[in-house]
Amino acid sequence: MAQTNNSSFPSYGAKDIQVLEGLEAVRRRPGMYVGGTDIKALHHLVYEIVDNSIDEALAGFCNSISIVIHEDSSVTVEDNGRGIPVDIHPTKNVSALELVMTTLHAGGKFGAGGYKVSGGLHGVGSSAVNALSEWCRVKVFRDGHVYFQEYHRGIAQAPVKIIDDCDEDKTGTVTSFKFDKQIFTEDIDFRFDTLLTRFREMAFVTRKVKILLVDERVSKEVTFYFDGGIVSFVRYLNKSRENLHPVFYVEKEMDGVSVEAALQYTDSYSESVYSFANTINTIDGGTHMTGLRSAITRVVNDYARRNNLIKESDPNFSGDDTREGLTAIISVKVPDPQFESQTKVKLMNAEVQTAVQQIVAEGLAEFLEENPNAGKAIIQKCLTSARARDAARKARDLVIRKSALETMTLPGKLADCSSRDPQQSELYIVEGNSAGGSAKQGRDRQFQAILPLRGKILNTERTRLDKMLSNEEIKAMISALGVGIGDNFDVSNIRYHRIIIMTDADVDGAHIRTLLLTFFFRYMQGIIDAGHLFIAQPPLYLISYKNQKKYAYSENEKDEVIKEFGINPEKIGMQRYKGLGEMNPEQLWETTMNPENRTLLQVSVEDAAQADRTFDMLMGQAVPPRNRFIQTHAHAVQNLDV
Repeated sequence: MAQTNNSSFPSYGAKDIQVLEGLEAVRRRPGMYVGGTDIKALHHLVYEIVDNSIDEALAGFCNSISIVIHEDSSVTVEDNGRGIPVDIHPTKNVSALELVMTTLHAGGKFGAGGYKVSGGLHGVGSSAVNALSEWCRVKVFRDGHVYFQEYHRGIAQAPVKIIDDCDEDKTGTVTSFKFDKQIFTEDIDFRFDTLLTRFREMAFVTRKVKILLVDERVSKEVTFYFDGGIVSFVRYLNKSRENLHPVFYVEKEMDGVSVEAALQYTDSYSESVYSFANTINTIDGGTHMTGLRSAITRVVNDYARRNNLIKESDPNFSGDDTREGLTAIISVKVPDPQFESQTKVKLMNAEVQTAVQQIVAEGLAEFLEENPNAGKAIIQKCLTSARARDAARKARDLVIRKSALETMTLPGKLADCSSRDPQQSELYIVEGNSAGGSAKQGRDRQFQAILPLRGKILNTERTRLDKMLSNEEIKAMISALGVGIGDNFDVSNIRYHRIIIMTDADVDGAHIRTLLLTFFFRYMQGIIDAGHLFIAQPPLYLISYKNQKKYAYSENEKDEVIKEFGINPEKIGMQRYKGLGEMNPEQLWETTMNPENRTLLQVSVEDAAQADRTFDMLMGQAVPPRNRFIQTHAHAVQNLDV
């Protein structure tokens, strides 16, 4: 190889090899330890500390955990577990507490001594939180003393010391921390509802443990305690649905893997299945989810054949057929779980699939034999689902049959963009032909496509796929998006990386937006998960005085604009936009479609179980839960069209 003496090249020798000491690696690469520096990662800091308390509960030493968000957004997590050990480590010659808090991969969960099963497994949870905190303080109650140590950005400020005495039988750990704004540089803060949802789930899967969440910023407090565990979880999810049978529950251990499963079929058309490993919500599923699904499909088919509930000539039910209307929770406790990453979104242990499949199959087969009415109801549900799915497949094929010839499948009402690069392209789904006309004239044709919808689409919460595909507006959306639907849904085929719902700022517009969100959540959640779905924010007011014009996007902003003008409000011209059609193309472009000026809200699903329950309550068949919701929140409504 020719040697180059180019002084502009950076040097690369022994002196250029960096060794990151202590917790500096976490501060340099937070994404490796907590998934990044966004709002999700911020909440992950709390989860890591609470996971340690839950591990004490799983070991049988803790039954009370409290989480307090203080007014300055610092967080305190307290439990009544055994307390982190404080004695001197035999080889490191520092307190075990300091070792746990300041050293990566230090913890009591690697051998068989401290914990049989745990959620905190990599020994980086507490130390990562400490590293990413401006300050962190830990108090430990053990052996009649209160031990204390403080850290600044991961560095201990003094050795562990005794600061007080306590009752001999009092044990536990209190961890307080303030996230570091040098790391979390975005304007973000903890969301009470996000934490509430997470800890509700934890309380369901860790029964008989009290979890208290307090938010001192807004004076909110909630306590969770469930005797029924995941059976209560299934009942909670199905509160607004008509159930076809009592909840099936099985709990058993096999080869060291503890398996808990609960399931119930309802009149719903969607599947609500959630998986947990060592109390951690594995949102991407894994081997326990695979084992559950395959067991259900096999047992339902065997039962139907054995009891002559389907014809010999009929094919077996598919997995999709056996999961329509299914609500299920699978929770496993694994001594040595293999997660896909530190953020623990997917379980990888192959032996767990075998254990779950066998335990659930045996338990469910016995349940169906002992409850023939439940068995018949489930088979009838699967039969109806299979027929509807076959009809949907035929209808879907009509919608996408010519997908290879792109221009032949695009709906006539779509005003497409010139760009064929999905990353550069965006689709506005617009309410009504009037607004659609303004949007078509005001858009940038190079990268913005417009799809106007006529009226309100079907409520897909109450409609099966086969009926849904007869709706012209829904067929137009499926064709325009290019991702398919049902069995052949593939988000990688998406034609636009920004899909923007743009509806009027009135009650009808909000209803149409909700119908569209229901459709995407139930049938194209992959688009939401990939971050492609947005909601446009058109202005509510045009405020003018002489040659000055300003737009206001909320009531508060309107008041601020009027104050800025500094004159008698009666002299100010004000136009309230109730519909997009009231704006001319230039105004619509300037306020809502120009990437340099517009505001878009990205749609995300932080908690699928809560979103599932909310959509079912607001858009489903049952009326009483919806009435209760309306009555509860009626006073919060500020702008209601009359």
